[in-house]
Amino acid sequence: MIKAGAQVRDDCPAPAPAFFACTRKGAPSLLSFVTLASGSSGNAALVSCGQTHILLDAGISARRITTALRGLGVDPASLSGVLITHEHTDHISGLATLTKQLGLPVYATAPTLDALAMKVPAIPEKRLGRFFAPGESFSLGELWIEPFATSHDAACSVGYAISGGDSRMVLCTDLGYISRQVERAVAGCDLLVCEANHDEEWVRTGPYPYYLKQRVLGRRGHLSNEAGAQLALLAAQNGARTILLAHLSEENNTPAHALEVVGRTLRQAGFEDAVTLEAAPRKEPGRVYYLSRQGIRQEAAVC
Repeated sequence: MIKAGAQVRDDCPAPAPAFFACTRKGAPSLLSFVTLASGSSGNAALVSCGQTHILLDAGISARRITTALRGLGVDPASLSGVLITHEHTDHISGLATLTKQLGLPVYATAPTLDALAMKVPAIPEKRLGRFFAPGESFSLGELWIEPFATSHDAACSVGYAISGGDSRMVLCTDLGYISRQVERAVAGCDLLVCEANHDEEWVRTGPYPYYLKQRVLGRRGHLSNEAGAQLALLAAQNGARTILLAHLSEENNTPAHALEVVGRTLRQAGFEDAVTLEAAPRKEPGRVYYLSRQGIRQEAAVC
């Protein structure tokens, strides 16, 4: 078990030299983030600082993940582990192969690991599970991880606030409403990866069966564009300079529509020039974000 403030156990694989952080020799390491895929069909991202690389979810095939990592200059064997938000297929579909091939430690809440045990045999067989409770922070290499509870129809879902260098980012998707824990987590982040899953009216009038509409729109479902806009505004009011919209529904949203709704809320509150607003690509790696207190630099991923 990872206790609050504890170092990673000695049996975790040591990170190999990194190429992703792109800092000058002798300069402080930068916190780096890039989505590998984002949407209802699959989610995965990479966060790095110095020689530490961590995968956030593994909801696309292992081949796609490793190909994307190599395109970014990251050896998949150098990963320090995988942080899992919850056990739904669009967040873990590549996890069984990744753990079998690379023996990566898997970090998640205890109920999530229990739910994964039958789907990912390597976790119990190779003792790869590392569990924590929401609110228990821990270090992993050069990164400080702060899991926080989210409301979703899963065993025990979480989002992650991650700090490295002098910066902080938050991954907050797959939640039905914005709780106090979520509000506290996003305060003071430089980059917010924010769910804007659907347009509520599109869901209501669309082809989904009634039970699925209720699931998506419920308090254990997903944030709508309007709800995502409120979360983005909260982050902007507390210092966030970049908002990346993520986990957009392919059936009930479009990037242009989500950007318009969230952008309008930010403009009306006076943040039009203070915040960069973008949407993560659905099926390919997005921009690489390099975070520091001097600003956030973006580069196109080459994969």
